[in-house]
Amino acid sequence: MIRTRFAAALATMAVTALALSASPASAAPGDTLTMCSSTLTPDGWVDAQWWNGGGCGSGFTPNTKQIKDLRGYPVGTQVAACASAWPPAGWTITNTYYSSGCGYSAVPSFNPNTWTLKRTS
Repeated sequence: MIRTRFAAALATMAVTALALSASPASAAPGDTLTMCSSTLTPDGWVDAQWWNGGGCGSGFTPNTKQIKDLRGYPVGTQVAACASAWPPAGWTITNTYYSSGCGYSAVPSFNPNTWTLKRTS
């Protein structure tokens, strides 16, 4: 009985560890994830939106971001991305503009903070 409980607990812990360590590598093009701003945006992903959320601390600086997977899109695809992380390889900036959803600084401004990106290779 004790061995069965131990084995069940061990299996549950293994499944939980796998779920928590699942990386964005298994995502599909266009999938999004939410993370704290202190976490670096992974290769192949871009920042899509910023806000101040309670789950990532407190203060006046935007501390939460949504990231978007750009891997796997066909050449010619265009997407909007916050200018807070460089575009992935194969993507070119075609336009810059201001978007309130990409306010990633504690100092507000209406300077361009968003890019239109185009898949070129």
